[in-house]
Amino acid sequence: MGTFDGRVAFVTGAGSGIGHAMALDLAAGGAAVMCADINEQSAQATAARLEEQGATAAALGLDVADSDAVKDALERTRTDLGGLHIVMNNAGVGGSGHGWAQTTDVNLDGVFFGLKHACPLLAEGGGGAVVNTASIAGLNALVRPAQYDEDPVLLEGISAYVAAKHGVVGLTRQFAVAFAQRGVRVNAVCPGYIVTPMTEPARTPEGGTQFLENLHPMGRLGDAHEVSSVAAFLASDAASFVTGTAVPVDGGYSAR
Repeated sequence: MGTFDGRVAFVTGAGSGIGHAMALDLAAGGAAVMCADINEQSAQATAARLEEQGATAAALGLDVADSDAVKDALERTRTDLGGLHIVMNNAGVGGSGHGWAQTTDVNLDGVFFGLKHACPLLAEGGGGAVVNTASIAGLNALVRPAQYDEDPVLLEGISAYVAAKHGVVGLTRQFAVAFAQRGVRVNAVCPGYIVTPMTEPARTPEGGTQFLENLHPMGRLGDAHEVSSVAAFLASDAASFVTGTAVPVDGGYSAR
């Protein structure tokens, strides 16, 4: 019997990176998975891969910064897949090049909308689990090469990212307390630098990967499944007494 047999999961940012890995792990545990992504084709590709592996899956395009769209997507998940038990508020953008408004719209407002609309639905259905993707930037400032701090555009984007991810940790705790007695657990994962499309701009410049590796005491970057496996644990019954936590998955970055 799989860990998530009979459960329905909703994953944002499921088209690539950590979200893609989350969808795979949940499906491997027996969950039916709604794959949501702003790039609908990539969401469909993830869903197709899950179906090829024998899982039940569906896909939709979703801008998490649109509150009504998030609500509709969650309702559609219940209708199309027969329930809602697990929500992964994972979609996000990197800070570099996106600016304050877009970065906070997606990384902070998007998580808030997911919590706002999902937690009551989960409670109504008898309970469930939410896992938000925060970041080491939700626990610490980011250490970047000097040129990032000298460039006002880059500094704005990174500042927005750090502010948004700190906000995600705060929202995680607030909703955990608000819904604790209604059977809904809310936790967050805080990844270090993971090899995903989001970190590619930081890894591409000469010396970029080595610079980032040196920030982690383990001396390497993480893999998406190293994050998704922790998220899957937090969504499982094995974490039934865990709520309101922000778990670093960062190769020791936040322990320095």
